[in-house]
Amino acid sequence: MTGARETADAAVLDRTLAAYGGAGRWASAERIEAELSCGGLLFRWKRGSAGTFDRMHITAEVARQRIRFHGFDGPLDGVLEGHEVRLERDGAVVARRVDARAPFPGGRRLLRWDSLDMMYFLGYALWNYLAFPALLRREDMSWRADGPDALLARFPEHLATHCPQQRFRLDPATGLVTEHEYTAEVFGRSWAHACHLTSEYRDADGVPYASRRRVMPRRPRAGGAMPRPVLIWADIHDYALTKTR
Repeated sequence: MTGARETADAAVLDRTLAAYGGAGRWASAERIEAELSCGGLLFRWKRGSAGTFDRMHITAEVARQRIRFHGFDGPLDGVLEGHEVRLERDGAVVARRVDARAPFPGGRRLLRWDSLDMMYFLGYALWNYLAFPALLRREDMSWRADGPDALLARFPEHLATHCPQQRFRLDPATGLVTEHEYTAEVFGRSWAHACHLTSEYRDADGVPYASRRRVMPRRPRAGGAMPRPVLIWADIHDYALTKTR
């Protein structure tokens, strides 16, 4: 049975990676450039009017967890590297939080987030979403098939992410992710169960990316998305994958 399961796991992984441009494409990928707008109910709760971003430019590395939001907080760039987050002006560090995950979700973070808190959440979330195909190839990730059209992922502690175990539902026809289920532990470890809907895929030089993303509450038993409310929305206006060779 173990051999059969491993074969099934590999088949679903290979099909998914092929759907996103193929293993070779991601083996030679260096970084992702993207432009996005985002906001939503949860961001307004934590940041008020500062929780909406319009056409922000992002640079994400593929091989390591590093992402930069250009003009994240006025003239300041936001940078995330693993569990460290900082604000920079012209390359000089203005503020830094080394173990950014540790204070969540309690204390004042129950009511409000500062700029470093927001950068930590947005940074790790967007890096995970944009670099998803590269995660399929990482040796420190654990993947297994959950039927023919779903994958269960186990994340290592050194990668900043929503929660250790996450589920990805795949479109049977295309192999692309349609739903991503997780618990957003920085909001609440016992209740922040989310279903992230990905749709309106576009093509960037042979690499598909979801231009429309909507995070909804997850149904408590059957899984999948509840019809309302929209907790977080994000629209990817532009996307490009840069190769090293």
